[in-house]
Amino acid sequence: MSIFKNKTLMITGGTGSFGNAVLNRFLKSDIKEIRIFSRDEKKQDDMRHEYQAKYPNDFHKISFYIGDVRSLESCRGAMHGVDYIFHAAALKQVPSCEFFPMEAVRTNVIGTDNVLTSAIEAGVEAVICLSTDKAAYPINAMGITKAIEEKVAVAKSRNSGKTKICCTRYGNVMCSRGSVIPLWIDQIRNGLPVTLTEPKMTRFIMSLEEAVDLVLFAFEHGQNGDILVQKAPACTIGMQAEAVVEMFGGNKKDIKIIGIRHGEKMYETLLTNEECAKAEDLGNFYRVPADNRGLNYDKYFKDGDKERVKLSEFNSNNTRQLTIPEIKEAMYKLQYIKEELEKENM
Repeated sequence: MSIFKNKTLMITGGTGSFGNAVLNRFLKSDIKEIRIFSRDEKKQDDMRHEYQAKYPNDFHKISFYIGDVRSLESCRGAMHGVDYIFHAAALKQVPSCEFFPMEAVRTNVIGTDNVLTSAIEAGVEAVICLSTDKAAYPINAMGITKAIEEKVAVAKSRNSGKTKICCTRYGNVMCSRGSVIPLWIDQIRNGLPVTLTEPKMTRFIMSLEEAVDLVLFAFEHGQNGDILVQKAPACTIGMQAEAVVEMFGGNKKDIKIIGIRHGEKMYETLLTNEECAKAEDLGNFYRVPADNRGLNYDKYFKDGDKERVKLSEFNSNNTRQLTIPEIKEAMYKLQYIKEELEKENM
């Protein structure tokens, strides 16, 4: 029996990579309903046809709701009967958020507040908000708005009644929509330069399956107000590009360095120094409990934390670094890569 037996799960931004991964993982389980909430009717229609063909005996469990997290009334209208929520709706392309920061605010900050407000009103059991390593020490609009999303979630958790609210923070999800690996594969196939920002740049990497695992861990083991982080490995972007070129018959001479884009860092952080001071090691994950001190600011001037100075952040430079063979091994396990390699052999 799973935690979703006879339960209704709603996924905001459900037509994205994460929503598809959840459908593939749970549609054939004992779940009662998976509710896809998003604003793009074309993507919903494409998904409807795909899963009707893919899961003819279980497709009836999927419900599609047109709506927008930017609208509180829209969220309220989809919330009836929901037990659990994966809040995945977000603007997450760094350059587009950098050029249109208020759009990122409306979706990532106000949208999260709307989802949580309506979930608490409806008595939803648990909401897991998907965040990103860019929320730690943020320097770009996307990271800043995701950092505020986390603050909203923790603040809401203090008065959420029966609704548990947690955040999961993770690094780059390989082959997710809009990510760099599919772009590189297309460039190789079309004989174009393989564009690379900065080869020494490091990034945490994980699969969509691991992203789903992290969210499930939050559902089962997270406490109200927690931020949960997976201990992910990392690699340089240069080595990742070389791995893709080797796998898809490209030429390393075609790798073209274009320079760092708007709002990018040389490395990302999953746990800040300050968070490390109170983080709990749970094996494959870290748990950062909520700061639930009261609003009596006076004691903040009297009580400090001597232990905090002993710790350092957990970032993509000081985690385990993957070699090219290890990167390739990780990518060979991805369904997207398997399908793309099959095309190569047709």
